Amino acid sequence: MAASYVTEEGLKKLKDELQQLKTKDRPSISKQIAEARDKGDLSENAEYDAAKEAQGMLEMRISKLEATVRNSKVVGNTNLDTSKVAILTKVKIKNTASGKTMTYHIVPETEANLKEGKISVDSPIAKGLLGKKVKDKVEVQAPAGKLVFEIIEIGK
Repeated sequence: MAASYVTEEGLKKLKDELQQLKTKDRPSISKQIAEARDKGDLSENAEYDAAKEAQGMLEMRISKLEATVRNSKVVGNTNLDTSKVAILTKVKIKNTASGKTMTYHIVPETEANLKEGKISVDSPIAKGLLGKKVKDKVEVQAPAGKLVFEIIEIGK
């Protein structure tokens, strides 16, 4: 598994979710399985099948989270170079066709949240912006077609 870049905040969220899954969700599912088992014939017990399936999904999620946490590299913005677009920078761009401006914070994939203006470093827009400077024009292939953005401002 490749390294996942996360912020301190992002790593804490991952660890908190992992703790929740291990200490609360895992015992809860074990209890559901035990209760379903106590109801008798397992061959015709839909509750037992559902609980076993939920347990499999939970264990898969725990395993994936453990691998992500183990392979995480924490990135910080203390020495962030704002002369060009990079992970953790905030970038204000203008759509040259519509004149509309927007500001995005480029974050690791695990922390992307469009409602908060946080886009994944792996998204088409972020990939097009990375390494560029203020006043550069960037052509990005989006689902709606080619878009051209001008970089207005780069900050933390």
